[in-house]
Amino acid sequence: MSGAKRDLAAESWAFALQVYAEPGVGAACLRLQAEAGVDVMMLLVAAFAAARCGVVVSPLDVQQMDAVCRPWRERVVQPLRALRVALKSGPAPAPSPGAEKLRSQIKVSELAAERLENDLLADWLQCKAAVSSAVAIDDLHSVLRDVVRFAMERRDGQAIVEVGATIDEIAAVVRRISA
Repeated sequence: MSGAKRDLAAESWAFALQVYAEPGVGAACLRLQAEAGVDVMMLLVAAFAAARCGVVVSPLDVQQMDAVCRPWRERVVQPLRALRVALKSGPAPAPSPGAEKLRSQIKVSELAAERLENDLLADWLQCKAAVSSAVAIDDLHSVLRDVVRFAMERRDGQAIVEVGATIDEIAAVVRRISA
């Protein structure tokens, strides 16, 4: 864009919603979240950075991204998620129609909290310079692996090889919609 500042928050949020809605991606992201402790918003913003901004985030960048959003994620996003999940099966009066209505309201709040996390990460991304306009598929895979590796290092998880197929699935979708 000539002279105009890009609205990376809106662009990255739209990108995240588009990628997540693709068949298999939502389930893949939730698998990485549950099994490896991956922050899905960080993963999707890192993918956006590479695919749409030409920014290949490094392992140090992933640490910086985490430092930017960790307090929000830990104090707001994760407690909302835990509450929503808990209402799925109990305690009493859940599960019930009333508890499900509350659960749906919390889900809306959780999504709003994730959007605010996206905004934090987009602000961080605004300061990064693009390395090129086109990022190679290997670079995209590297970015996604770095985010997953960072999460797994913070939590004893399975080897990166065990989540490789999930990373490949997400990278393929990102590449296809960014072509």
